[in-house]
Amino acid sequence: MAAAGRAARLQLQDILYSQGFGTRRVCAGLVQQGHVRVNGAQVTDAAAEFEASDDLAFTVQGQPWTYHAKAYLMLHKPAGTECSQKPSTYPSVYTLLPAPLRQRPQKGGTAGVQAIGRLDQDTTGLLLMTDDGPFIHRMNSPRHLVPKVYEVGTRHPVDARQVERLLAGVVLDDDPQPVRAAACEATGECSLRLTLTEGKYHQVKRMVAAVSNRVETLHRSRIGALALPAELAPGQWRWLTADEVRALREGA
Repeated sequence: MAAAGRAARLQLQDILYSQGFGTRRVCAGLVQQGHVRVNGAQVTDAAAEFEASDDLAFTVQGQPWTYHAKAYLMLHKPAGTECSQKPSTYPSVYTLLPAPLRQRPQKGGTAGVQAIGRLDQDTTGLLLMTDDGPFIHRMNSPRHLVPKVYEVGTRHPVDARQVERLLAGVVLDDDPQPVRAAACEATGECSLRLTLTEGKYHQVKRMVAAVSNRVETLHRSRIGALALPAELAPGQWRWLTADEVRALREGA
């Protein structure tokens, strides 16, 4: 997203480099070989300058792209994927993204966007990703208590006592301090909606186990003010809008 005020003018090769299309030399070559069109017109001068704003549209080898100073996106994580760039058993969620998002340059850090928190390989739902380090830190910080909503399918029926205990707090085996659900309600005979503001390891599964039940399915439907859109299918991603990023910042 463009910074406030007038956008800087950058050489086209630098714009492509900032968006993850390769080294500056590779990006210059793409332009010189006629593989880049800006606002519909072919450009072959790698040093041609354009305003680096979020309405700058271009194509690289036929792939449409829009400039983003920082990348903020949501992914509908499917089951059977790992939130790791070096997965151990299942495919990485990063393989669901186009190469430029995986290659965006980062000063002194890992290239590309990073997941904000992780979901287990069998957990589905809303996953936020960005290359904005301070934003990741803010969203992950336990001080900011960003609520995350999970739809939980259980092995055994959910009763009122289990809901009460989850709201009152349960003790997990690695921490004597009880952890509480910020909100909890039964949504069916064997399902509940659980809202957490912490991010402990396998927290939902361990909390449900602590009330003598077991998680069979787990889906994250919301983070803060942002809900997973019904039209975003498993494995699909999209850019966050400026309003969505603003709402997440204000809620964190």
